[in-house]
Amino acid sequence: MTAANQLQVYKFGGASVKDAAAILNLKRIVETTAQGRPLLIVVSAMGKTTNALEEIFDLAYTERDYSTQLAAVEMYHNQVSTDLGKALPHPYINPNELDPELVALFKELAYRLANLSPSKTYDEGYDQVVSFGETLSSYLVYYALTSISNANVYHRGSTIVTDATWREGKVHWEETEKKIRAGIQDLFLPNGDTHIIVTEGFVGSVKDDHRTTTLGREGSDYSAAIFAYCLRAESVTIWKDVAGLLSADPKLFPDAVRYPEISYQETIEMAYYGASVIHPKTLKPLAERGIPLRVRSFLDPGAPGTLIHNCQHPALAPAFIRKTEQCLLSFESKDFAFISEENLEVIFGALAQARLKINLMQNSAISFSVCTDFSERRVQQLLALLAGQFRTHYNAGLLLFTIKNYDAASVARLTAGRELLLEQRTRSTFQFVCRG
Repeated sequence: MTAANQLQVYKFGGASVKDAAAILNLKRIVETTAQGRPLLIVVSAMGKTTNALEEIFDLAYTERDYSTQLAAVEMYHNQVSTDLGKALPHPYINPNELDPELVALFKELAYRLANLSPSKTYDEGYDQVVSFGETLSSYLVYYALTSISNANVYHRGSTIVTDATWREGKVHWEETEKKIRAGIQDLFLPNGDTHIIVTEGFVGSVKDDHRTTTLGREGSDYSAAIFAYCLRAESVTIWKDVAGLLSADPKLFPDAVRYPEISYQETIEMAYYGASVIHPKTLKPLAERGIPLRVRSFLDPGAPGTLIHNCQHPALAPAFIRKTEQCLLSFESKDFAFISEENLEVIFGALAQARLKINLMQNSAISFSVCTDFSERRVQQLLALLAGQFRTHYNAGLLLFTIKNYDAASVARLTAGRELLLEQRTRSTFQFVCRG
């Protein structure tokens, strides 16, 4: 068995790297769990950095001043670096001076912001800027882990190859596997020491010209699965601020229960409907290679968490999933004709062109309704595309609730006192749209 076959892949999200204390906790988890096995660590941007970079990019793209916001992001990362430097003295970095690596990264970020090309689309420009969050956090985590004794620690940029679908790059699997194996696998050389590689989640690059792409919001989970798939990893662990995969968000449902074990299929469906613990695309590559996924708490690393793998289990407790910032769009033919397959083809084509994903859909004789995540810019693009053929109405600021494995009691509990604008049920799933 090669070292790569024993590889563990860990993914740490924004909350687990939000400050120096969190990164030091990550270091303790690595020290106590790696146990000499090779480890690949995928990290998200720190805390709310992605939100901050989105705001900065939008200001820059629309030629408004962003200097205050950019200075705040830089100060935040420099403070974390300083705090780490005091806790983990480094022979080549003075904790009382700015880390030269961070200085260089922020210079590059400032350059990109100042030179946004008007020829680039909004989404392409977004990827070149917002991806910096993961680059910054992966460097700081790498910096912290270099203090682990008897460990060979490496930092690598993204080796995931995608097409040029900005903000949701589609993976070129064959090219990605070649690049990952060439750039990473040889670093796991068995010599008795721990081998750790830190890399950025969420980020990819275009196959032909290496321009930066991103894999979609919360795409670091997916990145971890891509690396595990390409390296035939032993397992993937996602470290969260919850006890495992729960039946609901405990902040909204205090009586949420933990699933000790759950199948790939059930988890894929929960993720598809919006369960926030796991990115929807994460499970497919893991299921294809039978790589188990564990969800564990970085607040309580010794707790068992949830094991997701190919298994059979009894009926699960109902899962409650809430999606906010939803938009309900209804399309009616202008001549009161029935909504036909030809009409639906036109509507689906426009939805795809505007890159609006359908979370729920329903049709009647002369109308067709869909619930999507709300984006003012994309909804307006959709309305312009369909203006000549349909009357379109929409409501924003809505909620979409899904109950997976529902029963009468769970439906009654969630719908009580709410005005339901649209509802739908299948054998195992109940969904409804309501006002926020």
